[in-house]
Amino acid sequence: MKAIRLREPWNIACVDLKKPVPKKGEALIKIMMAGICGSDIGAFRGTNGLVSYPRVIGHELAGIIEEIAEDNPKGLKVGDRVVVDPYLYCGHCYPCRIGRTNCCTDLYVLGVHVDGGMAEYFCHPDNMLVKLPEGMSWEEGAMAEPLTISLHGVHRGGVRAGEFCAIIGAGPIGLVAGLTAQAYGAHAIVLDLVQERLDFAKELGIEYTVNSGTEDSASRIAEITNGEMAQLVMECSGANAAVRATLLYVSNAGRITLTGWPKKETSLPTDLITKKEVDIRGARTSAGEFEEALETIIDIEKNPGNYMKVLVRTS
Repeated sequence: MKAIRLREPWNIACVDLKKPVPKKGEALIKIMMAGICGSDIGAFRGTNGLVSYPRVIGHELAGIIEEIAEDNPKGLKVGDRVVVDPYLYCGHCYPCRIGRTNCCTDLYVLGVHVDGGMAEYFCHPDNMLVKLPEGMSWEEGAMAEPLTISLHGVHRGGVRAGEFCAIIGAGPIGLVAGLTAQAYGAHAIVLDLVQERLDFAKELGIEYTVNSGTEDSASRIAEITNGEMAQLVMECSGANAAVRATLLYVSNAGRITLTGWPKKETSLPTDLITKKEVDIRGARTSAGEFEEALETIIDIEKNPGNYMKVLVRTS
């Protein structure tokens, strides 16, 4: 079979590999669609320090089941159209025991720590496959994975209807986080340095946008929120300055979720954290959120094709 493999940074090729054979508890998937994530670009450029080489890339995957045990835990069948949950966890450590499998102490991510699925065929645990809804395209299915990351940030932040949710970064994760927060009944405020991205956010229906390069962001958020500031701030850019700014944008007794991954440490004023009594929560990858992601894609797409617009426009 054909597969896309990185031998080392900047050295990528379409190679011939043996067709995999599923082990007990695995299904054989014929891959129909694979997305290219920013982490794949980082793997190619050698800037993603988590990747080991050589490596078959690909973790945004959708395909058809070709082999699966009849007694599999999800009742899936040969011929079913599925998406792949790419986060392999041990199931035994403390995070796994409390259901936070994305924090597994022995986590393996497809295309990063182990070979991914940018190949004609791929084997994966049968309990980590999610059936595609009827009528959903392969492209939409493969793009469920980025949405799970936005959803996880929203869930970790505990957003509530009526709250103001400030989202730093109008890339795909930030924009979809804004659409999701609004679907939960919150008021989204998306911040970015690039006006073109903010204009696109408004086209998608984001309620408020702030250009953090030309506006006083904290003052603008205060104006929007009648001085209360944002009850939830989601940092989705990974910029150190943006991480620091979350404490200026968040309300007293508010919450901050950190989804972006800075390459360096960020110094934070702990006195301000204590003064505001802020909850700061990490938000990495996702845990059991693929079903909701697929349902959310259907809802977002009712407003003509917004989700795929986000991914095509900002990737």
